[in-house]
Amino acid sequence: MLQSMRINGGSPINGTIEISGSKNLALPALAAALLTDKDVTLHNVPNLEDVKSMLNLLFHLGVDMGSLENGTITLTSKDLKTFNAEYDFVRKMRASILVLGPLVSRFKKASVSLPGGCAIGARGVDLHIKALEHMGANITIENGYINASAPHGLIGCDINFPISTVTGTENIIMAASLAKGTTRIINAAMEPEITALAELLIGMGAKIKGHGTSIITIVGVEALSGTSFTILPDRIETGTYAIAAALTNGKLLLKNCKYDHLSSFFETLHLAGIANKVYRRVDCEHDDIEVWRERDIINPVNIQTAPFPGFATDLQAQFMTLMTICDGTSSITENIFENRFMHIPELSRMGANISVYGKTAIVTGQSYLKGTNVMATDLRASVSLVLAGLVARGETIVNRLYHIDRGYENIDCKLQMCGAKIERFTA
Repeated sequence: MLQSMRINGGSPINGTIEISGSKNLALPALAAALLTDKDVTLHNVPNLEDVKSMLNLLFHLGVDMGSLENGTITLTSKDLKTFNAEYDFVRKMRASILVLGPLVSRFKKASVSLPGGCAIGARGVDLHIKALEHMGANITIENGYINASAPHGLIGCDINFPISTVTGTENIIMAASLAKGTTRIINAAMEPEITALAELLIGMGAKIKGHGTSIITIVGVEALSGTSFTILPDRIETGTYAIAAALTNGKLLLKNCKYDHLSSFFETLHLAGIANKVYRRVDCEHDDIEVWRERDIINPVNIQTAPFPGFATDLQAQFMTLMTICDGTSSITENIFENRFMHIPELSRMGANISVYGKTAIVTGQSYLKGTNVMATDLRASVSLVLAGLVARGETIVNRLYHIDRGYENIDCKLQMCGAKIERFTA
């Protein structure tokens, strides 16, 4: 049954929200369990639809696993039943491509359906394929499947990505961990999730240097061991709730964050007139961040999305919602994905004044938004509409809620606890 969300806007969002584990790290971390026949235990794993999809895929391949309880799960990849990641398991989530590198590297073969997921741009897997071919894999694409084999194993080499690719970097880091010789990834993505994935692999015995920079060096080993690893906090969820506080003129304490992973984002919020205070925790390496609006009006700010450490594309739609009620005109340029403005028609239905010129949106702030029925088109677009509903006058119905459940754990419950008038219902 399809679910929707009903929001009655106008209530300030005040209180405390615990940030869940990172979706964008949990997915490659789960795939990394394919690289060893020993137990891999992951903690702080978020209970999301995308995580469930990855677990279903791994279970289909033959990975032994317990249930996901209180954010912890143990996986063991000994004797797989199949090396075929079928369409029914892959179609919902583009990150399913992350099983390709580990399967080819450890088991010398794989057949992976071309993945689905959000319709926000091409995001082709050609960079993954070309990199694995450069490492010695034989790859063909037939009937919508990537068929790969490396009978003699993968061979380390230099991989020079023409553009920064997060999943491409992740796939090759995992594949190179068991390859023969040394692999260098040049123009590697530098997102915190990639650095953390490398730390997970190092804990399993991989030899990796340079993670967190644009050149990552991996010296292949014969086998990897098991490990226990904690997923870092979700920086996109952190930024989303920070915008919720700013939009509604409330105050939120966001617990279990990593401020350094969002420094450029919070600098941008500061330009908009949104304040924050960071509390360094003594019990762990994480932070608590308090966020509030400094004055009644919101300043217009121009942004351009960019790979880390720039302004994250995954926060562009949410920031645009904030700019719809700013005091002036802002410009938002999307440099990562070509179709990531699909939330604009829905925001316009709520009264937002937005014009699009190529990859740039010009947002003229309005005094308020109006509640209405809107349709989610992808994960981040869906949450931007929820945010709009929090500040809109009247009732907003957000349909196709399954998009938001792919990336936000218990978002309705977390917002309810902070004063939002929001409820989930079956359409």
